[in-house]
Amino acid sequence: MLDATTTDHNRETLARLLAPSARSDVPPFMVMDVMAAAERIEAAGGHVIHCEVGQPAAPAPRAAIAAAHAALDQNRIDYTSALGIASLRARIAQHYQDVYRCNVPAERVVVTTGSSAAFVLAFLSMFEPGDRVAVTVPGYPPYRHILKALGCVPVEIETHADTRYALTGEALLAAHRQAPLKGVLVASPGNPTGTMMTREALADLIAVAEREGIKFISDEIYHGLDYAFPAVSAAELSPHAVVINSFSKYFCMTGWRVGWMVVPDALVRPIERLHQNLAISVPTLSQIAAAAAFEGREEMEAVKRGYQLNREILINGLPQAGLTEFLPADGAFYLYADVSKFTSDSAEFAQRMLAEARVAATPGVDFDPVRGRHFIRFSYARSADDMREAVARIGRWLGR
Repeated sequence: MLDATTTDHNRETLARLLAPSARSDVPPFMVMDVMAAAERIEAAGGHVIHCEVGQPAAPAPRAAIAAAHAALDQNRIDYTSALGIASLRARIAQHYQDVYRCNVPAERVVVTTGSSAAFVLAFLSMFEPGDRVAVTVPGYPPYRHILKALGCVPVEIETHADTRYALTGEALLAAHRQAPLKGVLVASPGNPTGTMMTREALADLIAVAEREGIKFISDEIYHGLDYAFPAVSAAELSPHAVVINSFSKYFCMTGWRVGWMVVPDALVRPIERLHQNLAISVPTLSQIAAAAAFEGREEMEAVKRGYQLNREILINGLPQAGLTEFLPADGAFYLYADVSKFTSDSAEFAQRMLAEARVAATPGVDFDPVRGRHFIRFSYARSADDMREAVARIGRWLGR
């Protein structure tokens, strides 16, 4: 039998063996927690209107699904090159010519496991531990969380209404002068705001970054979902920018987990080496489907028109329900609504709205830890009937 001293020693040893690393101590991605809470209500028989997660209700393009079926019936599903299937890389390069009139060599295209893996590969290939990388708030939380887990320092720069919640060259330069930045990441259309940068604003920001030696990353995952004006790719403006995109949003292929990067020549081989070691390759079936997805643009444009209808339902309906202020919804499928007249705790507001109104939405503190206490993000990627029902439920809940 072990004596007390030995037992205490064993407990201490076990605690050390099981202790998680400090780098794993990142905040949760709250939208996933909200989705899990909504699923628990549904499992108990409740009916929830899902406005929390940025996931299209529509399926992948028919051509993508057909290509996947054919591959399963006819081919072995083997590893591919770490950079991706050559034909898919070439098709993505053609996409830049078709949509942006921009020449992107296929050799600079890297296929990734969704945009999430692209961020990891970009950060690992571009930055050292301790490097300071600017991100905007409000903004997509995993930017900050992944940077922190990799040992980098996310530098949050607030955006404001007077610049339509876009990062400016002036604001970037001010942060750089406080302490040198090694990189900056922006998204247009943005999440959670849905706001977009004009060509002039994006060109000015890239010019300032490159003049100061700040590496530039452009998250373009919501390209194609633009309503106010056509989205501009950083690939049009600089061969030195890293561009990240995905088949998840416009092409409705979230669970297929396939995205891509456009990178400078100097980063192709480093990213290839990293990907060889971290993942070997992107799932082959998803790559085959993704190449065929480009043939489904007519379907996807019909889905986009549905988002535009949903956008109008929320823009017109939420003020009648009591939520009268929100940011310009230029693109993506989000509305970022001000709830400050009802609460100073958006997380608690979202919990009550889910529990009492059965409408799931994401608290703004997920995207902006300080000012987000006064905001809620609604995703309008579901059906028009769902959006009308969400507006009606919120109105009843708020006593309108």
